[in-house]
Amino acid sequence: MNQITPPPKLDIIPASAPFSDAQRSWLNGFFAGLLSPDVATPLSAEQGAAVMQAGDGDDGEAPWHDQTMPIADRMKLAEGRPVRRKMMAAMAQQDCGQCGYNCHDYSEAIATRSEARLNLCVPGGKETARMLKSLYEELDKAPAAKAPEKADAVAAPAVTVTIAEPGRSRDNPTEATFLSRRLLNKGKSEKETYHVEFDLSASKLDYIVGDSFGVFARNDVGLVDQIIALLGASHTTKVNGKTLREVLIDDVSLSPAPDSLFELISFITGGAQREKARALAQGEDPDGDAATLDVMAALQKFSGIRPHPEAFVEALEPLQPRLYSISSSHNATPGKLSLTVDSVRYVIGKRKRIGVASTFLGERIAEGEKLKVYVQKAHGFGLPQDPKTPVIMIGPGTGIAPFRAFLLDRKATGAPGKNWLFFGHQRSDCDFFYQEELNAMKTSGLLTRMSLAWSRDGEKKFYVQDRMREVGRELWTWLAEGAHLYICGDAKRMAKDVERALVDIVAQFGARSTDEAVSFVAELKKTGRFQADVY
Repeated sequence: MNQITPPPKLDIIPASAPFSDAQRSWLNGFFAGLLSPDVATPLSAEQGAAVMQAGDGDDGEAPWHDQTMPIADRMKLAEGRPVRRKMMAAMAQQDCGQCGYNCHDYSEAIATRSEARLNLCVPGGKETARMLKSLYEELDKAPAAKAPEKADAVAAPAVTVTIAEPGRSRDNPTEATFLSRRLLNKGKSEKETYHVEFDLSASKLDYIVGDSFGVFARNDVGLVDQIIALLGASHTTKVNGKTLREVLIDDVSLSPAPDSLFELISFITGGAQREKARALAQGEDPDGDAATLDVMAALQKFSGIRPHPEAFVEALEPLQPRLYSISSSHNATPGKLSLTVDSVRYVIGKRKRIGVASTFLGERIAEGEKLKVYVQKAHGFGLPQDPKTPVIMIGPGTGIAPFRAFLLDRKATGAPGKNWLFFGHQRSDCDFFYQEELNAMKTSGLLTRMSLAWSRDGEKKFYVQDRMREVGRELWTWLAEGAHLYICGDAKRMAKDVERALVDIVAQFGARSTDEAVSFVAELKKTGRFQADVY
C-alpha cells in the first residue's frame, strides 16, 4: 500500500470558465483526484454551491494527517473546521489508495456528493464509517451557500472525466492469471509468508516499482456454508440473480459485522436481545465483545434468528479489494508481477479466523485460475528520478516487498546509486525472506549494505530501529550525501519507532537539537526524500 500525494495539476476546467483562479485550481485538483467514476458527471447545482463557498476559515493545513494518531485525537484537531475537513480527519490517514482516492480527495468527493459510498476507508474500519455517516448528515444541516446575483449567475460548465483504462482502478479491474506461490519461511517459523506470482500478459497491464496491486479475493467456502446453515437457508436460494452461496463467496464482506446487520437483527428479535442489537448498531459494546464480532459470530451471538436471505445480504457491506505492495519490477520481468503475502490466522474463543485475501492467495486460489485485479498508482512512493541518488530502505517482514522491487529495478536499469537495506523479522534461520537472492545482490555489489535485525534470536528483542541506532553515524553520512530514505510496514508501531530513531540519529550525528532534528526529518518528508508505504 502506498503513500499518495495529490495528483499533478491538470487543466480540466477551461480558462474561459466563470471561476476565479483559486476556484479553477481547486476544481482541477478535485477532478484529477477522481480516478474512475462510473459515469461522466457534471457538477450539480448543489455541488457547485458547495465548491463556491468561500471564507470558511479553513487554512488548508491538515495537522491530523498522521496515521499513528487515534481517531478521537484527529477529530479534536479538526474541531471548528468545515465538514469536508472533518471528514478527512475521520479517515485512517494512510493515503493507501484502497478507497480509490487519497484521504484529502475522498473527503472532498463525499463533501461535494460526487461519492456516495462512505465505507471505502478499509484501514479506518467501523470507526471511520460511523464518523463519516454522522458528518454526512451534517451536510444537510449546513447553511446553504449565498445565491449569486442574477448578473453573475452563470451555469457551471459540464465537466467530463474519462473513465480509467481496465486495470487502472478498483472500479474498472481487469483479469490476471494466478501462476504460483512459494513459502518463504523455513523450519519452525511462527509465520506463513508466501511469494506469489501473477501473469499480466493477457491484460497487457504494466506498473512501476512503488505501485500497489489490488486483488479481489473470494470468501472461504467453508465459512460461507456455516453461515448459510446458521441462516437455515438453502445454498441455491436466489438473491439478486445469483445463488446465496455465490453472493456470499464473491460479493459481500463477512468480517466485521456491520452496524446495519445489527439493525436488521433488532427488527426481528425482541426483549434484551433487541436492546443489545440496537446498542451494537449504535457503536456501543454491551457485552465487551463488539471488536470480535464478524458476521458468523454475530449470528451465533443472536442464535435462532432467521433473517430472510435477501434482507441479510442487503445488510452486509460489499467485499472490498485488498492492496499489496508489489515486490517485482516490470523492467526486470515484463508481463509478470509478484507479491509478498503474510497469511493471517488467529483464534478467538475456540474458533479459528482467517484473513480473506491473504489465505485466498496463500492456499485457496489454484494455479492457472483468473481473478480480478488492478494497479494502484503511487504518486508519493517511488525511486528517485536521478538513478545516481543513494537509497536507504527499511522494511521488516513483508515490508521488504517494495524494496525487493526497487533493487530488481535498479539492477535492470543499471542505476549506479548506492543501496542500503534494513531488514528484520523474528528468527534468522527461518524468517530471512529472499536470503539467497539478497546475498547474491550483496556479493555482486548491487546491495551496498545490508543491516539485519532478528527480534527472537537473543534474550532481548532487537528491531530495525535498534540496528539503525547502532550504525547511526554511517546512516547520517548517507543522508548528508543526499540519500532518499524509505520505510514500509506497520503504521502504528514500526513507522513511529523508525522515525523516532531517525530523529535521534539526526540530533546526535548531525549536531542538532531535538527540535532541529524534528524539523530536518519534516523537511525530508516535504521534499520527498523520506517516503513511507504503511498499513
